[in-house]
Amino acid sequence: MRSGPAAKDIGFAHCALVAATSFGAGSMEVDENPQRIAAGQPQPQQNDFSPDYLKLYYGRLFPYSEMHKWLSYGNDGKHPGCDASFFSRREFSFTLEHDIYLRYLSFHDAAALEAAIREKCPHKIDIGAVYNVDPSKRTAYSGAGGDKVFSPVERELVFDVDMTDYDDIRSCCSGADICLLCWPLMTIAIKVVDTALRDDFGFEHILWVYSGRRGVHCWVCDSRARRLTNEQRSSIADYFRVCKGNEMNGKKVAFTGPALHPSLLRAYTEVLKKYFEEKILPNQKLLAEEENFMKVLEMVPDDNLRSQMRSKWQSSSSSSEEPNSKRWKQLKTFLEQGKSKGQALRRCVEEIIFSYTYPRLDMEVSKHMNHLLKAPFCVHPKTGRVCIPIDPNNCEAFNPLEVPTLSQLLDELNRVDTELDPRQKDWERTSLANSIRYFRTSVLDPLARTNKAELESSYRAKLQEMASKPNLSW
Repeated sequence: MRSGPAAKDIGFAHCALVAATSFGAGSMEVDENPQRIAAGQPQPQQNDFSPDYLKLYYGRLFPYSEMHKWLSYGNDGKHPGCDASFFSRREFSFTLEHDIYLRYLSFHDAAALEAAIREKCPHKIDIGAVYNVDPSKRTAYSGAGGDKVFSPVERELVFDVDMTDYDDIRSCCSGADICLLCWPLMTIAIKVVDTALRDDFGFEHILWVYSGRRGVHCWVCDSRARRLTNEQRSSIADYFRVCKGNEMNGKKVAFTGPALHPSLLRAYTEVLKKYFEEKILPNQKLLAEEENFMKVLEMVPDDNLRSQMRSKWQSSSSSSEEPNSKRWKQLKTFLEQGKSKGQALRRCVEEIIFSYTYPRLDMEVSKHMNHLLKAPFCVHPKTGRVCIPIDPNNCEAFNPLEVPTLSQLLDELNRVDTELDPRQKDWERTSLANSIRYFRTSVLDPLARTNKAELESSYRAKLQEMASKPNLSW
């Protein structure tokens, strides 16, 4: 793809420059997670990210046309019913080297977007809403009064799941560190939220993306989702609010009523129970160490039972037998089969499992239409890893520690056989190929078919409306 117009045509003069969170090349952190080292997993190194690497990535590998096709939603000028101004009303923001933050950027087409990214080489690209006017012309609406109000009119429904929100659960890592012992928490979030969005809300076009470091992002791209009001977005976000409180709360989940809500029951039986017992319980040593099992016992609403289990487990703490599954069976037996147990105790097993597994969403990201979110295929400046899509149907196989880094991709380009087909694109010769192909075939192609059908339907409706109006010409 050829570069588009010069930067002076892109509207940078209208950008706001503000201080952003520091993540320049000079603040690179090396992840020395002991679980990762023990497992022999590849670790990001300091040279996995640099401005020079980033320039080459943007010059040879970034999928500009695919990103434009996605964010245009069929409004590419080819259909007579499309909105030619749609893409140019989308807000982008760039965070440049030295923490320079540029917001309210807009681009006419894919060529203009490519030209700006190549020139500015942003360390981070965020995507915002589609506004009623070109964001670069928003100043004409500022303080104008009347009907001239600069406001968002469309935006994907987005979700952000960050591993740091699970720090009260994790014993393997904390903060921005991740490993294969705690990553199943993200797998659970993808499975539960994706199923609920499809089965409970009827959404079809859902894109999951690795954040590049410690979490995942979700983009719901259906036209219905993109046109939700802030109030409707808040309601959907609250639908997923099960865990409440913070690390100081002994009990984060409390169920009332005789049975779980159907959506929660589905999550519990299909995902949570299995992952808790097979992954989270042993991986995080929830019942093997006193500090951890005391947190679990704090959720039991019976002083005598808590004391009994604590004494039993403390006296067997030196046993060489793997304690997690054994102690969990003991606790479940007391809670579920004990004599004269009330409903609170019987529901306690469910509450414990939900507390340790149910998705914890950043609610504020989902509630507001004008919230910015990192673009897919960005490169995280702390790890050098590309923010690649995740297939929700195969998310359990996703390994964040094997996601391509800048240095890896450039090494792969340097090693390519000179006799390869010259018509082959650069990204097809790297480990980024599968991610871009998945984005094309599993996300863009189905979305394009829906976009075309919706444009056709809308266009026919307009033609019929025009034909039904009386002709008042003399």
